[in-house]
Amino acid sequence: MNIKLHHLRGFLALADEKHFTRAAKRMNVSQPTLSRNIRRLEELLGTRLLERTTRQVALTATGSRLYDQLRILIPQLESALHPAPDGAAFRLSFAWGFPTGWPQEVIAGFEEETGLAVHVHRHDATLAGVDCGAADLAILRGRTDAPRMEVVTLLHERQVAAVSTLSELAEREEIRWQEIGHQKLVVNEVSGTTNLTEWPADCRPGVAIVCRNFDEWLEAVASNKGVGVAPEFIGRRHIHSFVSFIAIPDAPRVPLNLVYPRLGGHPLIPRFIAMARAAVGASAAGRGASTGTGASTGTGAGAGTGAGAGADAGTRPAAAPVTPGTTATPATPGTATTTARTANPG
Repeated sequence: MNIKLHHLRGFLALADEKHFTRAAKRMNVSQPTLSRNIRRLEELLGTRLLERTTRQVALTATGSRLYDQLRILIPQLESALHPAPDGAAFRLSFAWGFPTGWPQEVIAGFEEETGLAVHVHRHDATLAGVDCGAADLAILRGRTDAPRMEVVTLLHERQVAAVSTLSELAEREEIRWQEIGHQKLVVNEVSGTTNLTEWPADCRPGVAIVCRNFDEWLEAVASNKGVGVAPEFIGRRHIHSFVSFIAIPDAPRVPLNLVYPRLGGHPLIPRFIAMARAAVGASAAGRGASTGTGASTGTGAGAGTGAGAGADAGTRPAAAPVTPGTTATPATPGTATTTARTANPG
């Protein structure tokens, strides 16, 4: 069997992108070359890996099984062939919306304590590259269910609605969760946090447009293609002149997680996680003291104390359409939770 590494790399790129043009660009080859490589791989394996239509590419059952194995094996093979130099960095990835506050404090303390540099990079993938060896630890939002991964929930964040300033909703101070069920949503299918099953079956929003990263999502909302739903701090971090952010007082809260390999992970992952938990807990305690209330460590939507991302304890989201405040509820320390991701987001 004369299968080459570039056949497998091309298949992985196409399985990730689900689009020949994007995958070819990622591989730095022409689209016809990529198509020939994929056909040759299928011929050598004697089975169809992809279902092709005029609009999209989907994996067959065999293709899905091969992808699940290769996305782990190929990065490991390349790492073995090109070993990192001594003193390599601790790689921290995220898919979008890197938090502010506790991560910067933790990174500085971690580097000082361990002498190891922390390299932060954005990776536009569901697990931000931590599942394929591109990162040691990932900061991810939303419910995460991934084989061979551990998930530690640090805190929970409130959500806001993102609407175009051209929309009739733009003048609203707040909107109810059920009302959004009557809207059309802009959905980030790769790294967003919107889960359509969180609405009742008889009041579930439709999907206006599907995007593959946060920037596409933001521009689609700005162009009034539909409504977006996102963690509250996005209203401060990603201001857009054509996007307003509206409070959703009764929205489910979104978990913010640290995700890492169950086996074979970096030996300093536990230390980074311990420092992150301590920083989030200290932030929550400090905010509780400054407002005269006790800090809560509940994980449900009713928990009232903020942590991280500049939250004010015990307050609801700010009503201002462009700059809502962020309240995040810290998760109970010492727990690692793995929950099912039933839909990719917006």
